Order: sequence, then C-alpha cells, then structure tokens
Amino acid sequence: MAAYKFTARPFQSRARVSPIAIATLGFVCAGCSLIPEYHRPAAPIDDRYPAGPAYVSDSRMGGTTVRAGDLGWREFLTDPRLQQLVEIALENNRDLRTSVLNVALLRAQFRIQGAGLYPQIAAFADGTSLRSPPGIGENRGSVPLRLKSTEVGISASWEIDLFGRIRSLKTAALEQYLASIQGRKAAQITLIAQVADQYLTMLANDELLEVTKRTLETAQASFNLVKLQFDTGVATELDLRQAETVVQQALANQAAQLRARAQSQNALVLLLGQTPPDSTVPTARLGEQQILADIPAGLPSELLTRRPDVLEAEALLRSANADIGAARAAFFPSITLTGSAGTASRKLHDLFSPGSAAWTWGPTVMETLFAGGANRANLDAARVSQQIGVAQYEKAIQIAFQEVADGLAARGTLDDEITALERFTAAQRRRLELAQLLYTNGNDSYLDVLTAQTDLYDAELVLVAARLQRLTNLVDLYRALGGGWLAHTGDEPAPGDAPQTAVANSTK
Repeated sequence: MAAYKFTARPFQSRARVSPIAIATLGFVCAGCSLIPEYHRPAAPIDDRYPAGPAYVSDSRMGGTTVRAGDLGWREFLTDPRLQQLVEIALENNRDLRTSVLNVALLRAQFRIQGAGLYPQIAAFADGTSLRSPPGIGENRGSVPLRLKSTEVGISASWEIDLFGRIRSLKTAALEQYLASIQGRKAAQITLIAQVADQYLTMLANDELLEVTKRTLETAQASFNLVKLQFDTGVATELDLRQAETVVQQALANQAAQLRARAQSQNALVLLLGQTPPDSTVPTARLGEQQILADIPAGLPSELLTRRPDVLEAEALLRSANADIGAARAAFFPSITLTGSAGTASRKLHDLFSPGSAAWTWGPTVMETLFAGGANRANLDAARVSQQIGVAQYEKAIQIAFQEVADGLAARGTLDDEITALERFTAAQRRRLELAQLLYTNGNDSYLDVLTAQTDLYDAELVLVAARLQRLTNLVDLYRALGGGWLAHTGDEPAPGDAPQTAVANSTK
C-alpha cells in the first residue's frame, strides 16, 4: 500500500535563465529602490509659544542664554547631594539599563537584515548507503542492489536584490535602531528629571514635618495653658476642646507626612537602583535651593531637533516608510543564484582522487502568480502603518509643545504666587500673635486664637507646596526643552549607543 503526502503551496512559476542575463540585469537595477521619497510632515504647532499675562518672555529673563539642550545637568542641578544621586541613578537604574540593552538588540537586528545582501555560504559533507531488493525500483536483477556515495564541498546561495526588498528591510531596521538610540536618550533625560523631582519632594516632606512639629509644639503649649485655666475655673470646656482639636489635627498630619516621607524615600531608592548613601552635605531648603531657572525657551521648531522622543517618533516614521518599499518589491520576481562545489565518490578512499570534482551553479527566477492577495494586503498594511507613524509623530510634537507651554505658564506665575503666599503667611503669623495677646488679656475669646492658629498652619503648608511646585516645574521644563543629555555645558555629546557605564563615567 503506497502512502502519498500532499503539501498545498501558492502557485509559482520557475524559469532557468542565463547567468549573463542575470548579471546584466543586476547592473541595470543595482540602484533601484521602491521606498517612497520621505518628506517630513509639517509640524502641527504654532511657530511661537503662547504669550499673555501668564507667560514670561525670554527678554524679561536674566541669567544664562544657553539653550536647555546645551546646558549640562550639573550646571542646572547645582545641589551637590542631588548631583551625587543622579550619578548613582545613571549607573544603576534598571529602566535605563533596559533602554541601553534595547539599543544593542536593535543594532543586532539591523546587522541581521544587512546580512541578506551577501551570499550565504555553507560547508557540507554527507554520505548515503542504499540497498534495493531484487525487482524493486531500478533493480531488475536477481540479487540485491547496493549503492554508496560520499560528498564533501561548499554550497552558496545569493538573492540578488534587484528591486530593493532586502535593502528596504535593512533601511527599516536601521531606522528602528536609530529610534532606539533616541529612546535611550529620552529615558536618561526623564530619569534625571525623576530623580530631581523625587529629591525635591523629599525636601518638601521634611519641611512639612518641620511646620507640623512647630505647630504641634505651639498647639500643645496652648492646650496646656487652657487646661490649666479650665482646671482653675477660668476657661470653659469649649475652650479646652477647641485647643485640643488643633493638637489632634497636627498629630494626624504628622503621621500622614511621615508616611509620605517614607514612600518618597522608597521611590527614590527604586530610581537609584540602590539605597542612597549617607552624605555629609547639609540638606538644602526649598526656599534656598539654587536650581537654574532662567532657561530661554527658544522657538517651538527647536523641539524637532532637541526632543529625543520627537526624533524617535520620526525615525519610526522613516522605518514605516521603508517597509512600504519592501512591500512593493514583493510584487516583482526574486532572483537567486545557487551553486555548490566539492568532490563526490562512491568510495570514501576515492573521495579526493583525480576526476572526483563536482559542481553545480545556476540562477533561479521565481515569481508568485497567485497568493490570495497577500502581497496587496501587505502593501496596504505598510501604508496604514506609515500613516499611523505620521499621526504619532505629529502627536509627539504637540505633546512637547504643550509641556513647554505649560512649564512657561507656571514659570511666569509661580514666583508671583510664592511672593504673595510669603506675605500672606507673615500676616497670618502676626494675626496669631495679636489674637494670643488679646486672649491673654481677656479681651477676646479663644476661638479667635484657634482660628488664627489653624489658618497660619494651612498657610505654611500651602507655601511649602508652592515652593515645591516651582522647583519641580523648572526641572520638568528643562526636560521638556530637551536638556539632560550633557553632564557639563560644552561637553561633546556622548554617542547614543554608548554603554551605560560609559555615559555614567562621563558625568563625573
């Protein structure tokens, strides 16, 4: 009983053609490319940032005129303790390490695609033995037929990329590799900003705890005084309970702030990849923190060349554009040159005897005649992917524009807000002093003291939060303008595909 195996394949045509004709066609089409000509999409943003009362123009700012992208983060983040933490994060952060390894991965994939342009050469050695019973197949004799053969040689196969399919795939892989480099830069810039923001948050939590501690001490002293007056019959129980509310509220806030301080410490440990080392550098205060604020915003068009995430989106767009060329090339024939050379013999000891040389060589042209519309669908998919890339690139620009505009609006208003809050807090402090004086002299109720004390506490908390917002906004604006890749102003930019340790060492 005979068994048959049937494999369904697209109907294809094969033809043997002259090697000379193949060579001639190769020279003619060597420069062919079916990749559409790339045109950078127009930036869907205004040519200037918003203007108005909320914004401060560059002309009204003092300080440096160095653009954020050229300003080293050491010149921007001047706190020595913060600089030390950034160094540790650049060496140990796992997300940054993943970005660096992703660059290496895509570089290897680019090399894989490029290898398709060259012949594939392999060595082979095989031996076969055949025994056929009498009357079976070609054995028409009365005794079994025994055959042996041995082959040793080299085989080669080379697809001639006449229509640029392999080159299009190589170009797409190259652009993905370049996109990963920009992604790595964006990861580093974001990491520096995250470390700075988390460090400032810890400073703010420390100041909030100081405010709460002062308030708690004052409230406890007031409560003790009112309790003494209550015990002697001078104060009422209402006065006593009102004094107690401030103490209990401060205790509750202290517990919440201790929790927030511990959680911000844990978040910083995650960013650093290790526990922060002890430092002898005095802890800075938010009101005294000298982080360079006066960074010129420049023009929105600079975002197209400064922001790594925008450059990454454009590289991915160019990669999708190259995929269209590969999809177009699939409509044309593929031409492959195959050959082998070596020795062959029925007996092993005659394998390298004179006359045992054997070789084959010839071109093969293959054209798909029917594949159920797969090529057309692949081309449509490539074109849609390219349109998606355009939309993603345009959105990356819009996000960058919004982040910078929001940062400029905050920078233009937070200084005035903090100045007003400082005056407001001073007024509340004086109000509390007067209320306590009137109450002590018996000219006012304790309710006014309680209200003034609570209002002062709230004002101090709001002031700390506003100072934190001002500094974190400056850090985020520095990141939004593309700053953070250089360690020192004037440094030669490190290659985007440099190892993580090399970039970390260059920051010292």
